[in-house]
Amino acid sequence: MALRILVTAGPTREPFDPIRFLSNRSTGKMGFSVAEAAAERGHIVKLIAGPVCLPTPHGVERIDVVTAEEMYQAVESTFQWCKVLLMVAAVSDWRPATVHPRKLKKHNKNQSLGLVRTRDILSSITPRKGARIVVGFAAESDHVEAEAVRKLNDKNLDMIVCNDVLQRDAAFESDTNRVVIITRDGVREALPLLPKKEVAVHIINRLELELFGA
Repeated sequence: MALRILVTAGPTREPFDPIRFLSNRSTGKMGFSVAEAAAERGHIVKLIAGPVCLPTPHGVERIDVVTAEEMYQAVESTFQWCKVLLMVAAVSDWRPATVHPRKLKKHNKNQSLGLVRTRDILSSITPRKGARIVVGFAAESDHVEAEAVRKLNDKNLDMIVCNDVLQRDAAFESDTNRVVIITRDGVREALPLLPKKEVAVHIINRLELELFGA
């Protein structure tokens, strides 16, 4: 059975002047791999992508965004369409309180950058998820699985995929990943170090198993 799957991928950028922004080290490779694996399995896939330099996977409809608010709006407008949301994107938690219309000059030696929280996309939409399946991702540096389980419960997720960002070969800017998949029912699947495409295939396998059974 083909599922309507919505995937988010990549970082967001939060500008504070016309040329500078806050962001993170996400390349989008994990999210794009998940979208590609889902499409290859025959599912109908839409991909909301932050600013990355990656080609669109074959058969996937792509929606490009830049900021966290743009990503929220794209998810919000597409959420009713999907059966499954895989929130792989590394969305910025903070944005500058002020966006300056002109470049900030370095002679402003005491310039400070005030920050405000961005909207929490998962917390905003999961109260309305109904029968949809929502999968989160947790990139952590301490107490990785404990933090993932907390996020799973706090945000009313059905599954979460977590990894340790301090591992050079298994986090941002890498072609490989080492993750643990945890479901709401307490199933824990720890994967060895694998290419991100293979990790994505395991994630789609687990998703289909949860939905359709063996």
